[in-house]
Amino acid sequence: MNNPDPESDKMRSPTSDFTQAIGNKEQRKIHARQTKPDGGVWFGLGFTGLIGWSTVAPTMLGMAIGAWLDRQYPSRLSWTLALMLGGLTLGCLVAWEWVSQEQERMAKSQPPDDDSPSLEDGVAHIHNETPVKQKNE
Repeated sequence: MNNPDPESDKMRSPTSDFTQAIGNKEQRKIHARQTKPDGGVWFGLGFTGLIGWSTVAPTMLGMAIGAWLDRQYPSRLSWTLALMLGGLTLGCLVAWEWVSQEQERMAKSQPPDDDSPSLEDGVAHIHNETPVKQKNE
């Protein structure tokens, strides 16, 4: 049998890691160009509207119910404010769930990603350096 030696991975040159990272990135680009997203720009705009309305609708409903409660049962506490915050919280949770589902759907349509180093890691290995994060100024 021809079992690969675990030590052989340690002996790979930084150039081969860099070449593999470039190849993997190119394959992801080709896959992204070949697979069209569902609806493209219109899907993105529609999804943005869906997220917006999923947040605004419960907030406005909470405000309307709160204003009615404030008129019917006056008190020291503001039902409008309390129910507005409750509606906003509910809307944000619903929006978060929709975004999570869409993100999972998009992740499933991506090609499998292997554990190869990124391009930045490959450049750092070629120069025998450790990758350094750049500061945004």
